[in-house]
Amino acid sequence: MTLWRIRATVDDRPGYLSVLTASLALRGVNILTVQVQPTEQGAVDDFLVDAPDALDEAELVAAVERGRGRDCWVARSEARGLADQPTRVLGLANRLVRDPDAAGEALRTLLGADSVSWRPASTGVDRGSTATTMLLADPAGGSFALRRAAPAFTPAEYARAQALVEVAATVTRRAAEQVTLVLPDGAELIARPACVDDLPSVLELHEGCSPRSRQRRYLGGAALPQPARLHRLLEPSRGLTLVATTTDGDGALVAMANLVGEGDEAEVALLVRDDWQRRGLGSALLRRLVRHADDAGYAALVLHVQMDNAPMLRTLRRLNRSSSTERDGTLLTLTVPLAADRKGMSLTSGA
Repeated sequence: MTLWRIRATVDDRPGYLSVLTASLALRGVNILTVQVQPTEQGAVDDFLVDAPDALDEAELVAAVERGRGRDCWVARSEARGLADQPTRVLGLANRLVRDPDAAGEALRTLLGADSVSWRPASTGVDRGSTATTMLLADPAGGSFALRRAAPAFTPAEYARAQALVEVAATVTRRAAEQVTLVLPDGAELIARPACVDDLPSVLELHEGCSPRSRQRRYLGGAALPQPARLHRLLEPSRGLTLVATTTDGDGALVAMANLVGEGDEAEVALLVRDDWQRRGLGSALLRRLVRHADDAGYAALVLHVQMDNAPMLRTLRRLNRSSSTERDGTLLTLTVPLAADRKGMSLTSGA
């Protein structure tokens, strides 16, 4: 038996796929996988089949045409073709997370393209695909141009390829947003935007903090937050969460800073592991959040902090920005305006 890939178009009508598969079955062809991709010309059926060694390419094409298939393309396949399409796409996406510069090779692998090239700027050709060419927008700038003589590109393939390009661009953008912080005592850490993959490390951060630090951060108690709550904090729908990690071998996560927007308001919070407190780390993270809030157009930052949280109050004073204070028992609400013509924003912080 021999593995083949077969692609053919059939009318998108009930029963037409069964006619095609029956024609292949009559010749002893075993269908291992099938994908159906809708197009304006009909349904494009992409098969991976195991066919008797006696059948050659011409006989497979004839079998497809007898089954009401048209625009048939047939090619030998390898055992790796047994991996289904979602698995292959996920594998390529994982590769791009590790190496976003491999986007061109990932596209070639995904689509079996004859050529892939990157263009630094638009050449006036509309992005999209034809039967033999594809032009993908690169969010980082420019575009990818692909060519494949056969089979014809489909809209589904274009969508998959564009999604892979956007994965690579997102990884590149996150790497660009990563900075090295040098603290007053000379210690170096990496500050970067958080993602949901940081959840295990963030849980370890909370476990490594003293109950007093957690109580100052969350105000309501020293218990460990539920993972679902931390998940929401790591990737807020509006705002930004930063994490700081050490630069040594284990890259331990030692601080988390949140800015969560809600309307014209934003909630800000800091948590720094006890052994990294009073070293300027909280101030460095807070300054980056303030710059982000300024750029995003927020009106003010409002910080809720306990009166005895001297480290947080010092961190706020180091911003060298005017603020107003309201007191409710032992809780202080500090408002730091960012734009005089906007409404105030609410933030909660402690660490």
